[in-house]
Amino acid sequence: MKYKVTIKKKADRALVKLPLNARKLFFLLVEDLKADGPIQKSWKNFSALKENGFHCHLNYKYVACWTCRKTEIEIEVYYVGSREKAPY
Repeated sequence: MKYKVTIKKKADRALVKLPLNARKLFFLLVEDLKADGPIQKSWKNFSALKENGFHCHLNYKYVACWTCRKTEIEIEVYYVGSREKAPY
C-alpha cells in the first residue's frame, strides 16, 4: 500500500532553512513514509509522540514529526527543524 505524504506550509518553510545533508535525509524519510507508512523503526530515535503522532531524528541536530490516523493512508508532516524547538 502506498501512503500519501503531505508537508504543512510551516514545515515546508523550515525545510528551506535546513542544511543540505538534513534536507536529503528528510526526503529519504518522506520516501520511506510513502512506501512503508508512519511506523519507521529503522530511523534513528523513532518514537510515538501521542495518539497518532510520531517523530525521528534526521541527524543529531534535526528532527521530523508527523501524524497519521489509523483509518487513513495519508501522513502529514507538521514539523521539521531543530530538536531543541520540536513540539513534543
